[in-house]
Amino acid sequence: MDNQVSRRAFLKATTATVAAVGTVGTHATAEAATKTKPNLGATTLPYPSTAVGKSRGMKVLTPVSFNYPDAASPCVALKMDSAAPGGVGPEGNIVAYSILCSHMGCPVSFDTDAKTFKCPCHYSIFDPENNGQMVCGHATENLPQIDLKYDAKTDSVTAVGVNGLIYGRQSNLL
Repeated sequence: MDNQVSRRAFLKATTATVAAVGTVGTHATAEAATKTKPNLGATTLPYPSTAVGKSRGMKVLTPVSFNYPDAASPCVALKMDSAAPGGVGPEGNIVAYSILCSHMGCPVSFDTDAKTFKCPCHYSIFDPENNGQMVCGHATENLPQIDLKYDAKTDSVTAVGVNGLIYGRQSNLL
C-alpha cells in the first residue's frame, strides 16, 4: 500500500483548506461585527462623568475633594483666583488634578499661600495654574489633570477625563 502524498498535492490541499476556513471565519467575524458595538476596537475607553460640584459653591483656593475616574483615585478641584489653562466655569478658573504624586504616588496637598501642590515624601512641587506642571523635586511628570466640563444652566462642574497617567496604573480606566 502506497499512501504517500506528493508535495504538490499536499500544498494544494492545505491551501484550499486554509482559504475555505479564512472565508468562513471572515464571514462570521463580519456578521458578529454588525451585531456588536461599533467602538469595540477603540484604543481608548470612554471615561465616566462624575459630578464635582457647583461653581458658585466653590471658594477661591479651597480644595474640593472627589474621586475620579474611580473610588481608588483621589482628586482635588480648585477654583483659582484667575483663569487657568484647562479651566472651566464662568471665569475659566476651575481646575482639577489627581493628588497622587507622579513620582511615587504620595498624596500631595495644596498650599494656599504658595498656590502650589506639595508632596511631603520627596518634596516635589506642582503648579495648578499651569496644567499641574512639575516645578521642582524628584517628579519627572506633571500631575495628571482632570478634564472638566461646565454646564452654565445648572452651574455644575463635571469630571469627564484625565490628561496624564495616574500614578501606579497602566491605564487610568481599570
